[in-house]
Amino acid sequence: MSPFKIFFFAALLAAVFSFSAADFNSDVNVAWGNGRGKILNNGQLLTLSLDRSSGSGFQSKTEYLFGKIDMQIKLVPGNSAGTVTTFYLKSEGSTWDEIDFEFLGNMSGDPYTLHTNVYTQGKGDKEQQFYLWFDPTANFHTYSILWNPQRIILTVDGTPIREFKNSESIGVLFPKSKPMRMYASLWNADDWATRGGLVKTDWSKAPFMASYRSIKIEGSSCSPSSSWYTQQMDATSQARLRWVQKNYMIYNYCTDRKRFPQGIPRECAPSA
Repeated sequence: MSPFKIFFFAALLAAVFSFSAADFNSDVNVAWGNGRGKILNNGQLLTLSLDRSSGSGFQSKTEYLFGKIDMQIKLVPGNSAGTVTTFYLKSEGSTWDEIDFEFLGNMSGDPYTLHTNVYTQGKGDKEQQFYLWFDPTANFHTYSILWNPQRIILTVDGTPIREFKNSESIGVLFPKSKPMRMYASLWNADDWATRGGLVKTDWSKAPFMASYRSIKIEGSSCSPSSSWYTQQMDATSQARLRWVQKNYMIYNYCTDRKRFPQGIPRECAPSA
C-alpha cells in the first residue's frame, strides 16, 4: 500500500473511530462544582468533592453512538449516607437515552448499593441493584459500560453484572439512534439515596470525595471494525453473570410483580 493510501486510511479511521486512554485533560471537561472537581497528576486522576453547598461533576468532550468506556473509581469512604457517586451515559433532549451506574452511599460498615438503569426515549423503569463483593472505598475498581446495537453489558472488574439485550423484535425500545455523552458526578440525594431517604447526610463528615482514574474510551458515530461493536456474552461470561445475580443482586425489576401487576415487562421473559 502506498504511503498516501496508508495516510488516507488512517485519517478515515480517525474520522469514524475514537480511542483514548487515561488522560482526563484530553477526554473530559469538569462541568460543574466551582472548583470541587479537580484534574490532577497530569491528567491521570480526577477527584470530585461534595460539601453542603455543592457537589461536582464532569463530562466527556465527545458524544458517542455506541462504544465501550472503562473507568476506575474509588468511592467515598466511611459514612457516605445520602451521597450518590455516578458514572453514566446520557443523550440530550426531553426524550433522552441513558445507561446508569449509580453508587448509593450508606452508613459506615454497610455496603454501598450499586444501582443500574437503562432509559430509552426518556423512559426508564428498568432498575437492577447489587451489592459488591469487595470494599469499593479501599481501592480503585474498574466499572465498564459496553453499548453496541445488539446489547448493553455492564461489568465490574471484568465480571458482567447485567446484560440488556436489544428486544425491538418484540416491541421493546432500545437506545441505538442518539449519541450519548459520558458523565460522572458526586452529589447529595439524602431525600432518597439511603434507605429511601431515612438516613440523611452527615455534613460533619464533609467534604466527601470520590476519585476517578484510568479512563479509557472507545467509541464511534459510525460502525467501526472493533471487537466491542459485535461483542456478545460467551459461556464463561454468562456463568459469571449468573453468579453475580444469584449472590449479589438485591433488586430486579423483572421480578417485581407488585410493580407490574399486569405482568412482567416483555424483555424479562426467558426467551427474550
